[in-house]
Amino acid sequence: MRLQKKDDFRLIIVTGMSGSGKTQACRNLEDLGYFCVDNLPPVFIPKFAELCVHSAGHVNRVVLVVDTRSREFFDTFVHVLKQMYEENKPFELLFMEASDEAIIRRYKETRRRHPMAPNSRISEGINMERERLAGVRNEATYIIDTSTLRKTELKQKIVRLFGDAYVEQMSINILSFGFKFGMPLDADMVIDVRFLPNPFYIEKMRHKSGAVPEVAEYIAKWPVTQQFMEKLDDLVNFLIPQYIKEGKSQLVIAIGCTGGMHRSVFIARHLFDLLKNRGYLANLEHRDLMKNDVYEHLQ
Repeated sequence: MRLQKKDDFRLIIVTGMSGSGKTQACRNLEDLGYFCVDNLPPVFIPKFAELCVHSAGHVNRVVLVVDTRSREFFDTFVHVLKQMYEENKPFELLFMEASDEAIIRRYKETRRRHPMAPNSRISEGINMERERLAGVRNEATYIIDTSTLRKTELKQKIVRLFGDAYVEQMSINILSFGFKFGMPLDADMVIDVRFLPNPFYIEKMRHKSGAVPEVAEYIAKWPVTQQFMEKLDDLVNFLIPQYIKEGKSQLVIAIGCTGGMHRSVFIARHLFDLLKNRGYLANLEHRDLMKNDVYEHLQ
């Protein structure tokens, strides 16, 4: 079916074989900023699309997942699609499929029953579903065969097809913390900087954070700090493009010292500045700075 678009509104209807990766595709589209509705009866698609078009831009990127789970409602699917096309209502149809072998393997791994044959062999359900979906497949704007695709490869295909100007970069969150307050549970990387010279033992710096120039200069002046920062920069410059290539949408780098006030704050700020200067979407957070009794902090 011919691709249709209208202004900035984009409606993607996802359908296809059970076990072909519709759920994963929907998650990928959610990561791209789409509003997703699963298992919507086809008869409701035109009215739902009309409501979205007239939402004053509040809902203009929509994904509807429609498949054989809607049972008798599914028989109206092709008719609904043709009606929308004739009425010039914008939509794109993504059909997900996979080989019988791949679908059977996935059902065996998850120990789930096939929706078309809950009390029979999986292969029977696959044959019934292929026959029922034949007409819908012929109307597809895009067809993705996931038989041999990894999750990252599927995401790359989804991004290429639907990742337009709204797509965000991988977000990188730089988090300073103190080990005495516990490690952050959501960290992808944890860098321990407790080996660096500690301004805490300098009376005039004890109550100033690592963002204060005086404290930052003290930490930075030592050869061990300079050597560490060079190695850290090299590591991050190597790793981040690899994470982006792999399809990671968010990265949390946690920098920890004892109290989360001096050394971790300084290194986190350094790393944040490095990534911002290289054009990455970076955020900086000092988790435990306010937990220290007395401090002076300058951003």
